[in-house]
Amino acid sequence: MVSHPAPAFAGFAVASARKWVVLAVSTLAFMINFWAWALLGPLAPVIGQRLGLAPFTQAILVALPVIIGSVGRIPVGSLTDRFGARPMFTLISLLTIVPVLLVGLFPDSLPVLMIGGVLLGLGGTTFAVGVPAVNAWFPPANRGMALGVFGVGTGGTAIASFTTLPLAAAFGQLAPFLVVSVALVVVAVLAWTLLGDPADRVVPPGSAFHRTVETLRLGATWQLSVLYALTFGGFVAFSVYLPTYLKSAYDLSASDASMRTAGFVVLAVVARPIGGWLCDRVHPADVLGIACSLAMAFAGLAAFELPLVPLGTIAFLGLAAVLGAGAGAVFALVAKLAPPDEVGAVTGLVGAAGGLGGFFPPLVMGAIYGTAGDYTWGLVLLALAALGCAALTFAVVRREAAG
Repeated sequence: MVSHPAPAFAGFAVASARKWVVLAVSTLAFMINFWAWALLGPLAPVIGQRLGLAPFTQAILVALPVIIGSVGRIPVGSLTDRFGARPMFTLISLLTIVPVLLVGLFPDSLPVLMIGGVLLGLGGTTFAVGVPAVNAWFPPANRGMALGVFGVGTGGTAIASFTTLPLAAAFGQLAPFLVVSVALVVVAVLAWTLLGDPADRVVPPGSAFHRTVETLRLGATWQLSVLYALTFGGFVAFSVYLPTYLKSAYDLSASDASMRTAGFVVLAVVARPIGGWLCDRVHPADVLGIACSLAMAFAGLAAFELPLVPLGTIAFLGLAAVLGAGAGAVFALVAKLAPPDEVGAVTGLVGAAGGLGGFFPPLVMGAIYGTAGDYTWGLVLLALAALGCAALTFAVVRREAAG
């Protein structure tokens, strides 16, 4: 008898193509939701000046979406393990439209801005939807690269920095919020139409709460949470607070500070898939440990508040590159250390830690500047945290990942 491998080959080809569709749609949906999540960052200096906000109050305003988007990743990650990425991306994208319009329609009401800031955190939870979706479709040999590419979705913060103020200046202050709302509708439709789960996906038993408790018992969850709090948390903190920092420390205009922040974000976003790609070739713990060591050096340089050109710029762009690459390496380690049916739950908890890592630095920086009149000690604390994370990676995580 003559064998007929064509149908099997065709099925393989379809599955191979499908994984790239899942990666592309997940990355786009993540990026647009992150764009919504970061809308308040570029506007913070303008809002602070218009409403006469103290530095600490302004820092709280930009930090609110970060903390809600972080804590919300815990249940969203478990729900994604249970229901899959298709309904979760669709639902969250549609729900995020509500706070986007709320903030756009009531820009002069601090209570409404605070409520809107809390609800904007929904967009930040989509990270915990995309990681398990991408992880399920890609084999271990390509997973670091694929998760790094998905991490490019964090570039939504760069889009916010590049476009928010120019759109408001050209078409009115409501314009950026309308544009983001339309984009959220588009990605919701794409997610519902094009996303799906692999045929061998196993729905984990038990409730989301039970799975979260089980995940908390994994040592890797805690270790990776600390490391992601530094790498991704540092990225988030700078992406939302750097406009305020540059305006206060270097007396830049709001638009100039926003554009420079966008450059920081773009470099961090580009570095993330590079970090993932390196992790497919070098042990992820080595990539992460080196990134943390370099972050310590660049943060120490930034603490001197040297002239912005060239040394200040070198310090912050260096931080962008190593934090981005380090964040990509963390999730290459998640793919190595997390049980396959708990990737979503682990992602939720580690992602929450990363977001919380981005919540506190703006508050600390605002408090330090309000008390001392400069940011030196805040950047010194970042350098010390990076040193501790480098030690954790080389001394503990490297050993467990090799076991």
